[in-house]
Amino acid sequence: MAKLTVSDLKDLKGKKVLIRVDFNVPIKDGKIGDDNRMVAALPTIKYVTENGGKAILFSHLGRIKKEEDKKALTLRPVAQHLAELLDKPVTFVPVTRGPQLEEAIDKLSDGDVLLVENTRFEDLDGKKESGNDPELGKYWASLGDVYVNDAFGTAHRSHASNVGIASNMDQAAAGYLLEKEIKFLGNAVDDPKHPFVAILGGAKVSDKIGVIDHLLAKADKIIIGGGMTYTFYAAKGIKIGNSLVEEDKIDLAKQIIEKAGDKLVLPIDNVVAPEFKNDAPSEVVEGDIPDGEMALDVGPKSVELFKDTLKDAKTVVWNGPMGVFEMSNFAKGTLEVGEFLGTLEDATTIVGGGDSTAAVKELGVSDKLTHISTGGGASLEYLEGKELPGIAAVSEK
Repeated sequence: MAKLTVSDLKDLKGKKVLIRVDFNVPIKDGKIGDDNRMVAALPTIKYVTENGGKAILFSHLGRIKKEEDKKALTLRPVAQHLAELLDKPVTFVPVTRGPQLEEAIDKLSDGDVLLVENTRFEDLDGKKESGNDPELGKYWASLGDVYVNDAFGTAHRSHASNVGIASNMDQAAAGYLLEKEIKFLGNAVDDPKHPFVAILGGAKVSDKIGVIDHLLAKADKIIIGGGMTYTFYAAKGIKIGNSLVEEDKIDLAKQIIEKAGDKLVLPIDNVVAPEFKNDAPSEVVEGDIPDGEMALDVGPKSVELFKDTLKDAKTVVWNGPMGVFEMSNFAKGTLEVGEFLGTLEDATTIVGGGDSTAAVKELGVSDKLTHISTGGGASLEYLEGKELPGIAAVSEK
């Protein structure tokens, strides 16, 4: 890749290396739920420490709107869990600036790891982190010698802890995780092996308009699933009953259908129910959805159609569920698509988005897929062909 990467940083001994990681993980009763994002950051942290660098980590956690939020959103439990993952001590500093932080950094020995408190604690005083306050970015940059961004999950945001620090450093490199995201998502969009099939699900067409439009020129087929299906149904004159629809996007859906031609693959049957409940009585219907019923998942014929569309694919990008994945009775379509992706040989398979990722993990097929993206919003914007601020701020080789 054309960007400077952490592997290019050869002389790290004794240097203070500022690393933006994405430790925005679920915490309950002081315990980490899903630590995948933390595990994904370990190679970059270890590269720095094993080469004699002092790793100074920055991350946000949740959104800080009021003073009381700080207690639940401190990174202290994250520091404790990171120490277990690294099997070495991690210094936690419960502030984001000032003498306490500066002194803790000065005391670091080569190979040590320090975690700064939640960067969004700075947002209580005028959104200084998420607003990319220039003074804050400059201050954080002054704490280190080198900067490494390994947080793809926030690469679509211009924050003080990514763009702000990078713009005040001589060198800003991509960590291994960021490098991997750029490689797989970038190749999928810019230079995919064909046939290239995109699977786009989720509730709203409006969330995926940019992605659909951008991928129409790149993909051989685009499979549509989830709630946004029924805006396309409405555009085609298919009755949708009480299914989710964006009335103001029907004309846009018509334009997409016209532009896409046979590239667009819509479900041909649906699992419908009279109400939005997991235990609601359901049935499979083809074509029109009856009045009083709502579609909550794709049907078995649609799954077979999707499998047939995918079977010869060489590149697959999947973002978004096929149905109401959080309800077990309407998760089957999503799970079957995820399971089938795990059987594809000689194909580059990339999964992004919370529900899609949850599906492949639930099925235990994660290790059979090429890449699982750590960034929902970031991966979507990347698939739209947008330049992400966090990536743009990384130095060229």
